[in-house]
Amino acid sequence: MTRVLLLGGTAEARALAKLLHPGVPIVSSLAGRVPDPALPLGPVRIGGFGGVEGLRRWLHDERIGAVIDATHPFAATITAHAAQVCADLGIPHLVLSRPAWDPGAAIVATSDIEAAEIVQQQGFSRVFLTTGRSATAAFVDSNAWFLIRAVTAPDEPTLPRRHQLVLSRGPYRVEDELALLREHRIDALVTKNSGGDMTRAKLDAAAALDISVVMVSRPQLPHGVRAVPSVADAADWVACLGPR
Repeated sequence: MTRVLLLGGTAEARALAKLLHPGVPIVSSLAGRVPDPALPLGPVRIGGFGGVEGLRRWLHDERIGAVIDATHPFAATITAHAAQVCADLGIPHLVLSRPAWDPGAAIVATSDIEAAEIVQQQGFSRVFLTTGRSATAAFVDSNAWFLIRAVTAPDEPTLPRRHQLVLSRGPYRVEDELALLREHRIDALVTKNSGGDMTRAKLDAAAALDISVVMVSRPQLPHGVRAVPSVADAADWVACLGPR
């Protein structure tokens, strides 16, 4: 059967690997930014590819016949690289993209920088920031106090002057999120539109407490890529692949 590269690191990627293993020769790839990551079933490689040319060489050397991108919706760089290389090489390519959250009454921002500007403009004073370790730099000069939740600690120079750091990973429960928001007297939640159930509880808790939400919208997928919303859809796509 076709050898498949699964760009992973998400719950959906692990679920797909479990569904396909051992019948499909699949190699999962993790970026390596998270210590002690949850590993999928089957062979795993950890670390970057070295840009577009590195990914091109790796796919050739490993005789990969198809690529499934099941990375985080905001992992725009690897998504763009995979789309470009697969198009160049004529390799079947699929993006497994979990459905986005409905922003509802949230204030939608197009970037972390715009989200920081909104926090300043709205005069929010105690912010629950859940945009990930790489996004805290946009808030460095903010006057607000931040409760920052991330899987791994951001670099010290990228942290706002006034903050408290909480290191944890989902899934989270609504009752725990309610307690957290109340304890820290949060008046705004800043989050990325990651979608999925693992971290949705913060949105439900914010809605229950009438707390404002600033939501960073997702980057657009590269032009022309095929995307499916579910693990089952991705498995069906693999089942239709011919030998390469």
